[in-house]
Amino acid sequence: MYRKSTWLAGVAGAVLALGGMSAQAASDTSNSAASSQAVADANQRIDDVNARLDALEAELQSAETRAAADHDATAATASTILSAWWANTNISGRMYFDVSFIDETTNGKRVGVSNGTAFDIKRFYVGIDHKFNDVFSANVTTDFTFDSGSGVNQVFIKKAYLQAKVSDALVFGIGSTDMPWIPFVEDIYGYRYVENTTADRLKLGNSADWGAHVSGTLPVFDGAKLNYALSVVNGAGYKKANLFRTNGPDFEGRVSLNVDDFVFGAGGYIGKLGVQFGGAEHHEASRLDAIAAWTPKDIRIGAEVLVADNFLSVGNAGQRDQDTGVSGFASWMFVPEWSVFGRYDYTERDLLALPATHHKTPDDYFNVGLEWNPVKIIDLSLVYKHENVSGGQIATASSGTIGGNALTAGRGDYNEVGLFGQLRW
Repeated sequence: MYRKSTWLAGVAGAVLALGGMSAQAASDTSNSAASSQAVADANQRIDDVNARLDALEAELQSAETRAAADHDATAATASTILSAWWANTNISGRMYFDVSFIDETTNGKRVGVSNGTAFDIKRFYVGIDHKFNDVFSANVTTDFTFDSGSGVNQVFIKKAYLQAKVSDALVFGIGSTDMPWIPFVEDIYGYRYVENTTADRLKLGNSADWGAHVSGTLPVFDGAKLNYALSVVNGAGYKKANLFRTNGPDFEGRVSLNVDDFVFGAGGYIGKLGVQFGGAEHHEASRLDAIAAWTPKDIRIGAEVLVADNFLSVGNAGQRDQDTGVSGFASWMFVPEWSVFGRYDYTERDLLALPATHHKTPDDYFNVGLEWNPVKIIDLSLVYKHENVSGGQIATASSGTIGGNALTAGRGDYNEVGLFGQLRW
C-alpha cells in the first residue's frame, strides 16, 4: 500500500505540472489539443499502475492465505503423527518394597550389617513398549536396584529388544529380554515381590539376558495349549552386555502345557556363563527344571524341582558343584482382596573338591504371609521368612550370604518379619 501511495503522489505531481503548462499555453490554440492528449495519457498510465498494484496486492494476499493453510496442514500432520505414536506406546512400572526387621546369626552369634530394621526398595522397573505395526514392536525396561558391593543405588537396562511377531506360534526377539524359565515360574508362583523363585534365589540362572530369543504358543487339543521358548545368549545376565567375546553362547529352553487349570513345564540350561574368550573354562554349567501347578481362580498350588551343575565351578579346575532342590508353594484367596500364602524350599549343595572330597550344605527356607489387595495396582503382605544353612554357606539373591565358612562346618539362621508390597501400573 505504501508503494501504491508513492506512485499516486508522483503521478499527481506530474498531472499538476502538466496542468500548469496547459494553463500557461491556453492562449495558444495550436497546442491545446496536444495538452489534452498528454493529460489523457497520464490518466491512462495512472489507471494501469493502479491495476498492476491491485493485482500484486491480490497475489500477496493469496500467498499469505496459502502459507497459513500450509502451516495449519503441517501442524495437523505433526499432531496426527504424534498422536499415532503415543497411541501405540505403553509406559508401565513396577516396584518391590518392604519395611522389615531382620535377625541373622552365624553359629548362634548375630553378625553382619543386615541385622535391624529398614525400608528397602528391592526393585523398581520402568518399561516403555512401542508397537510399530502388527509385526514389529520394541521394548526398553530399566531396573533400579541397590548394589551392596558399591553401596549405592544403580540403574541397569534389564530389557532392550526388537520383537517380530509372525504369529502366536512364532515370535522372534533380539536384545535383552525374559529368559525362558525364571519369569515363567514367577508368573505361576505369583509372589515374586515377596521372594525370588528357587533358581533365581540361589543364583542358578538369569531372569533376562542378551541374545536371540524365539517363543510361541500352539493349540493342541480341547483348548489345551503348548508353549515353547528358546534363548541363545551371552550367559552373563542382563547387567552385563558382554562387550568382550566368549568361547560360545549359552542356551536355555522350555516347553509347557496348559490344560484347563493345570500347567506342566520342563526346561534346561547349558553354557559357560559368559566367561571371556581365553579365560579359564574347566566345566560347563547346566540346569534341569520341572514344574507342575494347579491354578484355578482363587487357589494356587504347585511344586518345582531342579538339578544344577557347576554354576560355581566353571573356571575352577579343582572343583565341581551340584545343587538339587524342590520347592512347594500354595495360596488361597479366602475372601475378596484377602489371601493367605506359603512356600517351602529345600536344596542341598554338594561342593566336590576333586578328585573325591564331598562337602554337602543343606538349605531350608520357608515363608508364610497374609496378603491384602486394596486396589488392582497395589499388593501388601505381612510376611515371616526363615532360612537356615548348615555345614557351610549359601549366597542368595535376596538375603545375602547365609552360614559359616564355605568349606567348614557351621550354621547360619536368617529370620525376617515385615510388610512387603508391590506397586504396578
